[in-house]
Amino acid sequence: MTRERAVLVLEDGTRYDGWAYGARGRTLGEVVFATGMTGYQETLTDPSYAGQIVVQTAPHIGNTGVNDEDPESRRIWVAGYVVRDPSRVVSNHRANASLDDHLERDGIVGISGIDTRAITRRIRDAGAMKGGVFSGPDAALSPEEQGRLVREQVDMAGQSLSAAVSTAEPYVVPAVGEQIGTLAVLDLGVKASTTRYLAARGFEVHVLPQDSTIEALRDLAPDALFYSNGPGDPAASESQVALLQESLRDGRPFFGICFGNQLLGRALGFGTYKLPFGHRGINQPVLDTTTGKVEITSQNHGFAVDAPVGEVLESPVGFGRVEVSHYSLNDNVVEGLRALDIPAFSVQYHPEAAAGPHDSMYLFDRFRDMVVARNEGRPLDAATADATTPAADVTKEGN
Repeated sequence: MTRERAVLVLEDGTRYDGWAYGARGRTLGEVVFATGMTGYQETLTDPSYAGQIVVQTAPHIGNTGVNDEDPESRRIWVAGYVVRDPSRVVSNHRANASLDDHLERDGIVGISGIDTRAITRRIRDAGAMKGGVFSGPDAALSPEEQGRLVREQVDMAGQSLSAAVSTAEPYVVPAVGEQIGTLAVLDLGVKASTTRYLAARGFEVHVLPQDSTIEALRDLAPDALFYSNGPGDPAASESQVALLQESLRDGRPFFGICFGNQLLGRALGFGTYKLPFGHRGINQPVLDTTTGKVEITSQNHGFAVDAPVGEVLESPVGFGRVEVSHYSLNDNVVEGLRALDIPAFSVQYHPEAAAGPHDSMYLFDRFRDMVVARNEGRPLDAATADATTPAADVTKEGN
């Protein structure tokens, strides 16, 4: 088979020549890197990566193919994909297609045969930047035209992308085992593993579109509210912040993950900001300030909550005391929030991560215990609750 040329262009003018991989054409997005050595199918189907060209630092990608069990959503969401050595063969008994097949199926323009670690070092020095992958007829565009297209694309800051990845209609994931209550999940880019783990804790999970109103939420009358992960700038999600504030005033327990953590921060009255190159990968160390334990976490976020670590803060908008419950040991970025006077907490990373790590799975049990205590009229510290009821084992084979 004859290989076709492709090029990755960064907004600073840096160019990387390689070979076309996946669909042919042109794609633009924010270039970021992911450090996982496994779990590429989960990464590609994570809606949090919408609008981003993902550079895979692991050198060999695609050797286990793809299957129908591991996707986190209905399609691949990355804007583009950059790998060094795509596998020429698939070697896994669970595979029913190749990664290249699925990239072409979903129209994902990629590039292979380039030094992905050199790109990673460039981004670590200069910060995440706009980029574009050009193949097929677009590879013949002049360098000046390719550079112009890259530079003139919309910045990630200020973009609201939840509508692009959210469900169009509500749906229900039944509780596993004894049902402890109903849970509303605002789908901002929710992953299948998230709803699976919540259902395993006894929640009847009602997944709602991202534009749901407080009236719709009150009509549903769930026992608790959950905000999922998702792409985009939290500062551009005013309606979701307003919905969360109304729900908190109703006294409804809340748990948020990733984008949900940023929106809880804004709902409590704090700001958010864009990180230089973000946190991405499955080896990020985080300290839980309530237990003193260090967790190795999976992360994908380019924005963070602006709040000081080690202080008890007063919510600027009247929700009582708040503290940073988790922070990054690499750069002290806020990785979790805990409200002390209302039943609400969140984390910036992914406790539901597949293919791991699973250090933070206790957070689902912590949330379950908080909701059960609330329903029974018992006070419970959401940050120190121990899991008392083992959840169903829903870990996927091979993870």
